[in-house]
Amino acid sequence: SSTPSNGEHAISFVQLKRKENICTIKCKICPEHKVHAKLYAVTLIVDEDEEKVTSIQCHDCVAAQGGCKHAIAVLMWVHRRSEEPSCTEVQCYWQKSKLSRVGTTLKFICTKDLSKGSPMLPSNYTILEKFLDEGKKRNLSNCELLKYQHDYNGDELFSVSMHQLVFKYKTESCDLFLSKVYLTVELIKKIEAETRDQFKNNL
Repeated sequence: SSTPSNGEHAISFVQLKRKENICTIKCKICPEHKVHAKLYAVTLIVDEDEEKVTSIQCHDCVAAQGGCKHAIAVLMWVHRRSEEPSCTEVQCYWQKSKLSRVGTTLKFICTKDLSKGSPMLPSNYTILEKFLDEGKKRNLSNCELLKYQHDYNGDELFSVSMHQLVFKYKTESCDLFLSKVYLTVELIKKIEAETRDQFKNNL
């Protein structure tokens, strides 16, 4: 029950509530012997000041009083989440577990669907140069290749991306670079709001 393969595929609909130093986590866990049966409810309470789990309880399992494996699976799942590196992605855990979706969505996959790629061709940089020239002539605004050229003029947010700032203020040292970059408070707030879901953000 403590292995990643068990908890990752069985846990779903995770909720979290913080009140002062107490963090309460509630979730549903799919029973492995009946994946389409009623989900078991589990509650975990953590004292964040003491960094200690004060209680964990599975509300539906008959073995809950004697050390339920579902409670252990949830505990280890939360521990694995605490070890993940921080990022700007806002991950949603309010969704059905993979285990409970068996036989309801993806039925099978054919071998021919595993590989539909074309053979690799030798590199030809003149093709890229011709493409960039043609894109500039047509004033394309949604081309990723054009956005990362030194002479590209984008919107306000794109102009303060690290890639564009290096192009604009490249110097011999880090201190000189930082001294030339100036961002207003309003622009910083706008950047923060626009990059909360950075994993799917163009900036």
